[in-house]
Amino acid sequence: MGKLERSSWLKRPSWRCLKQDVSRMKLLVVPCSKKSLHGKVVEIWRQMVDKRVAPNSFTYTVVISSLVKQGFHEEAFRTFTEMKDVGFVPEEVTYSLLISLSTKSGSRDKALRLYEDMRSQRIVPSNYTCASLLTLYYKNQDYSKALSLFLEMERRKIVADEVIYGLLIRIYGKLGLYEDAQKTFEETERLGLLSDEKTYLTMAQVHLNSGHVEKALKVIELMKSKNIWFSRFAYIVLLQCYSMKEDLNSAEVTFEALSKTGLPDTGSCNDMLKLYVRLGMMEKAKHFVAQIRKDKVDFDEELYKTVMRVYCKEGMLREAEQLLEMLGTEKSFKDNQFFQTCFRTVFDNRVDEQLDEKDLAFDHLDTMALVLMLNLYVADVNSKKTEEILKLLLATAGGLSIVNQLINNFIREGDALKAETLTGQLIKLGCRLEAATIASLISLYAKQHKLKKAQEVFAAVLDSPTYEKIIYRSMIDAYAKCGKPEEVYSLYKQVAEKGHDLDAVAISIVVNALTRSGKHQEAENIIHKSFEGSLELDTVAYNTFIKAMLVAGKLHFASSIYDRMLSLGISPSIQTYNTMISVYGRGRKLDKAVEMFNAAQSMGLTLDEKAYMNLISYYGKAGKRHEASQLFNKMQEEGIKPGMVSYNIMSNVYATAGLYLEVVELFQAMQRDGCSPDSFTYLSLVRGYTKGLKYTEAEETIDSMQKRGIPPSCAHFNLLLSALAKAGLIVEAERVYKKLLTAGLYPDLACNQTMLRGYMDYGYVEEGIKFFERIFGSVEADRFIMSAAVLFYKSSGRDLKAEGVLNSMNSLGIPILNDLEVGLKLKTS
Repeated sequence: MGKLERSSWLKRPSWRCLKQDVSRMKLLVVPCSKKSLHGKVVEIWRQMVDKRVAPNSFTYTVVISSLVKQGFHEEAFRTFTEMKDVGFVPEEVTYSLLISLSTKSGSRDKALRLYEDMRSQRIVPSNYTCASLLTLYYKNQDYSKALSLFLEMERRKIVADEVIYGLLIRIYGKLGLYEDAQKTFEETERLGLLSDEKTYLTMAQVHLNSGHVEKALKVIELMKSKNIWFSRFAYIVLLQCYSMKEDLNSAEVTFEALSKTGLPDTGSCNDMLKLYVRLGMMEKAKHFVAQIRKDKVDFDEELYKTVMRVYCKEGMLREAEQLLEMLGTEKSFKDNQFFQTCFRTVFDNRVDEQLDEKDLAFDHLDTMALVLMLNLYVADVNSKKTEEILKLLLATAGGLSIVNQLINNFIREGDALKAETLTGQLIKLGCRLEAATIASLISLYAKQHKLKKAQEVFAAVLDSPTYEKIIYRSMIDAYAKCGKPEEVYSLYKQVAEKGHDLDAVAISIVVNALTRSGKHQEAENIIHKSFEGSLELDTVAYNTFIKAMLVAGKLHFASSIYDRMLSLGISPSIQTYNTMISVYGRGRKLDKAVEMFNAAQSMGLTLDEKAYMNLISYYGKAGKRHEASQLFNKMQEEGIKPGMVSYNIMSNVYATAGLYLEVVELFQAMQRDGCSPDSFTYLSLVRGYTKGLKYTEAEETIDSMQKRGIPPSCAHFNLLLSALAKAGLIVEAERVYKKLLTAGLYPDLACNQTMLRGYMDYGYVEEGIKFFERIFGSVEADRFIMSAAVLFYKSSGRDLKAEGVLNSMNSLGIPILNDLEVGLKLKTS
């Protein structure tokens, strides 16, 4: 039959011609199939069945394909069975079609039986069949079989396409084999198969699941560079990336782009809302929730939970009730335990028509929902509802522990009011808080300097038969932070009197508090006592003890504490060595201080700026400016950039030696490094100039700091006054003294002593008397000033005046200095 003849025959309403030529039926099946006239194929097939026309293998193949495409799936499988029963071996394409159909319908066992049957016929599967099977294995999480199939494909040299590589990437991702997934993606690109958006996004999701958000973004950027169209799903994955990265601006832009493709999906809304919550942007979170509710976005359980977290955290009771009312009509939430728990706790006083008998019999409460509802009513300051929900939560397994955790969360957030509310409710219900929770609450009040509140919490558990070190430690710390060293010591003694022991941290706090308040003997007593007992002390405790004795000036005891530490095998820290450098440096045992510095290096500890500058400072005080300079340079070679304090210390070392040029060089270097000179910097500069007899430059430095907005102190002026007075430049000294007064400063004791010393050393008796009489009565009684006045008065023959000053000294118990002499410098010059 010609093509035109067959075509016209198909248009005829009658099938009587089939009676005349049965073989023509078989021939008609093929052209109908080729023209995608699968309905006609099925119709012809059924006529063939009615007329008992025996089909050949090819007819079966074509008919099964048409039956599948027309949706007659059961008939397709029956025809397939019939085909086998009459002795025909189905082609690969038929197996592939039915395996794909079984996979899509979720008939795992049927698909696998077909595949095993196909293998028994020694038929090599096509890549399409393999893709169907890989999809099946992936859906059923049978990843080992999926990988085995892929290896089989390689053995049989079945060429994988992009779909198969994409599935393999997904499977590797599920197995946590991220490197293998990446290699497969790169192989796909190398083979020139990478063209589908799905493959790119699959790789991006694998990176996201492994926590590598930057890698995921690079994959999406690569996709963009290939000019691959951005689908709605691409925006969803991109939003997941920015949400994980906490890149708010990019996330908002992406969400807006997603919204232009249609109503945002539930998952993306949840990602966006969670991002706002994580960043603490609750106002934006509330506005976002209002918008998605206005847009009528479908809620799933996860989005509902996130929205409820926002409402509960912010105390938005009315909005929570409205949401519950709205979702109460949704069938998907009828059997949802989380939702029903929220609904029942909010609407517990009414039988709503939204709840059927099954809902009313809902006995199992969701713990997370109860926690959220508790948050809601605590924020709403509804004590009645708070107590009701608290009782429900305490009745659940581990309820008390959950409530303790909730209180700890409030404490971490700094919300003392909520923590206090729940604590009060628990105590009212006769429940005992965990020791760690009580300690945290006391610490929070201490941080907020609400000592009375901390004391109230402590008093509530003070009579408990169970002694908890952590609670006592937190109260001791609270007293210390609130500046109450007496109370710190008192509580320490109370604990000791009861025969209890405090831990190393608490002991450290007590010693530290006593040291800061100048109670050095008490601190020393506690240290001795801690050594006598069985208390295990750590590095921090030993550091505290050594520092306390350093401050107290008990350097020998500080050294013995360090020796004890080493003998017990407790490893020193960099702080230990820093403190010991100070101990030996202050005790003028510079060799020992250097030994400590070297010991820290040999221990492999990273020496910090403080360690270097501590030793440099003591080198300077010992007059070893060369060693100080070398160490300062070494510090910089080690990559430690000097800060303001370091520059000032080194400047002072040079200044004390009169090396003003080196001081100037450092002054310039620190500014290049971005450090702005402060008052101490200028003090070193003035000292350097005066030591180097550069009086004009010293005075210009004081003027310069004033111009820079840094007010000079009496110390700055006194360096110049002292240098001028020692040089006998009394008139210049008087001018600078007046300049000090015009600068708005009130001369301190040192400045007044300097002026009188100058007058006395160079024989300026009358000037000395006038100066004394001008300042007398406005300065504190000082031995040198009053002794100088007596000497001035006697030198000028004013014995009565001298006697008067001497009597004042005797009445104040101030002994006179007998070794003073007028004009001493004139005699030696």
